Amino acid sequence: MGMLRSVVLAGGGTGGHIYPLLAFADAVRRHYPEVRITTLGSPKGMENELIPPAGYDLRVIPAFQLPRSVNLNLLRTPDRMYKSSHAAGKILDEVKADVVVGFGGYVSVPAYLAAWRRETPIVIHEVNVPPGVANRMGMKFTKNVAVGFPQQPQQAESLRDARVVGVPLRTALTHLDRAALRPQALHHFGLRPDLPVLFVSGGSSGARTINLAVAAAAKRLAHAGIQVLHVQGGRNDPFDVPTDLPVPYVVIPYLSDMQLGYAAADLMLCRSGAITVAETTALGVPAVYVPYPFSNQEQKRNALPVVEAGGGILVDNDECTPEWIEQNVIPLARDYQRLAVMGQAAARYGRRDGDEALLEFVLEAVAKTR
Repeated sequence: MGMLRSVVLAGGGTGGHIYPLLAFADAVRRHYPEVRITTLGSPKGMENELIPPAGYDLRVIPAFQLPRSVNLNLLRTPDRMYKSSHAAGKILDEVKADVVVGFGGYVSVPAYLAAWRRETPIVIHEVNVPPGVANRMGMKFTKNVAVGFPQQPQQAESLRDARVVGVPLRTALTHLDRAALRPQALHHFGLRPDLPVLFVSGGSSGARTINLAVAAAAKRLAHAGIQVLHVQGGRNDPFDVPTDLPVPYVVIPYLSDMQLGYAAADLMLCRSGAITVAETTALGVPAVYVPYPFSNQEQKRNALPVVEAGGGILVDNDECTPEWIEQNVIPLARDYQRLAVMGQAAARYGRRDGDEALLEFVLEAVAKTR
């Protein structure tokens, strides 16, 4: 591939920025093994735990939270931002970057600035509505904006002309045959093949409300013949689950092989962060979505179109109680026919080719500037 020699990927802070970045990096490496891939991160973000083990070159630059209002921090921003973008620029020059692809997070801003100064093409991938503050700033420098979900261009004026490419997901998920992996997944977690499985996960850091509500409903779930596979989440306090249950209730602190969880699941109970919604729909997993109640409701906006398409149900955080689970989740988890219909609706909404579609978009952006 003559025109692509060096790609710089910027994104950090949370899994929502880093997982798509890694899946995209894998797609670049798969198609163009000779292309140089450099990732930019900040000193404290999750990228330090996730990117080097995946085998990619991570360069750390200073990144600062952008003030959302005019205050003293804003007056200090130009000086800080100059330092950050200068550091990013040195890396862009060193690796002779052909393009900067940004996934959001504060570390993306200095990368966008440095690329703009050098007239290096910039491509932005955004999964939320409204777009994150870093990507909003980046959009001042480029028209090459890609989004993860079909509803985003209608939901946000700034994304009106964006290309819908889907969310880049790891091939461990996009190539997953849930039915084929199911027996192995059940065996792995010590679950029975003859009873439904409720898969519970609040995302990488967990969700206290969900954890406590499901654990408090453990007896009712078990006596209804429903097994639970419960991912506690890395940053969460343990919770008590009764020990004398008639069916398995498996608690694991963290699950890096999410494909095993999805393969075991008949129904999922989860937050509705963009990556979770992209994964459940790509794999056709029916889900009960409990949007994160704080921030600007983007998790609710992520889940609504899936629910409207028939692929899931939505419950507010405050309403996710043991009683609600008993009244709603138990009958649903036992209704295999309804679950099958929901799963098919979710799969029709989701897509598995986000990594390839974004790569195509990036190649077009580079070709336009040559």
